[in-house]
Amino acid sequence: MARIGRRIVAIAVDWAAALVIALLFAPYSSVLHSWLTLGLFVLMQAVFIPTIGGSLGHRLLGLRIVPLTGGWVGPWRPVVRTLLLAIVVPALVWDSDQRGFHDKVAGTVLIRA
Repeated sequence: MARIGRRIVAIAVDWAAALVIALLFAPYSSVLHSWLTLGLFVLMQAVFIPTIGGSLGHRLLGLRIVPLTGGWVGPWRPVVRTLLLAIVVPALVWDSDQRGFHDKVAGTVLIRA
């Protein structure tokens, strides 16, 4: 299981990537930039989790998202997980295994790869 330190760094890497890409399209202090950053973050999560097994931050830190049942994570789990992650609160609530609420609902687990 991935521990909290790696999780925080991975999400910071992902957010920073979305932030930099959004800077190409809107000025930093604009409302458009804020929404564009969030949208890019969600898009990157939803695309990279089923294709490369995790977001860019996850992969850079040696993490991978897998379904509890094994096999391919599929298209719906990343979408559910990411939408819950985008509202932040589920990511702040986790169990004794350090699985976030967003992972529990999506039936996934973040592991060291």
